Amino acid sequence: MLEHGKKKRVVACAFDWPGWDRSTKIGGDALAVLEAYRPRYAKVADLAGFAAEFGAAGELEVVEQVAGIGMTDFYGVSGRAAEPEHGAMTNAECERKIALLRASWNTFDDMAARVSAELRKGPRGGGWEKARIIRHVNGAEIDEFAPKVGVKVPLETRDDPEALRVYRDAFVEGIRDHHARGEPARSWPLQFLIRRCTWHMLDHAWELEDRDLTNVPA
Repeated sequence: MLEHGKKKRVVACAFDWPGWDRSTKIGGDALAVLEAYRPRYAKVADLAGFAAEFGAAGELEVVEQVAGIGMTDFYGVSGRAAEPEHGAMTNAECERKIALLRASWNTFDDMAARVSAELRKGPRGGGWEKARIIRHVNGAEIDEFAPKVGVKVPLETRDDPEALRVYRDAFVEGIRDHHARGEPARSWPLQFLIRRCTWHMLDHAWELEDRDLTNVPA
């Protein structure tokens, strides 16, 4: 799916593979940007147990184009569900997407643990510090996404690894429960919730990787 912002950005979303969404400026080649991240997403698919399936995925094909929202332009994030994401999932499809969500958590946690404490600054010296990125990513999921499936925990959960693990298990059970009852995640289709959460984790995991100073010469 291509999601077109009004002024600035377009997002390419491989919605069959939650989290494999990338954006570029309007006029750029969004599919080329998405394709460039195929090797990075392959590692996520491998963690989830779908290396062969992802490896067999063919060329990208645009099957839907939609108008974006303000966040499409401002953050380069998909704000609309693809048409197939409005449909019901089979149990197997739900478990597949949950596995990819868990793989995104593992990817982010691993990246956060191994990158340098100090991160490369942007062209003008910008960019959040590592600790702030970690707290933001886990906090946004706890505060904004998980409540959509009835999971509410204190924001401080993000600072306790064991509490975070328990929370994530509860989040998965919330997704399964809504799927079993055929209920959306409030105003979002359940599949879109999974894709949005997975994208947020991977987007910042890849940011940490790109800004890592571990192997940069002094």
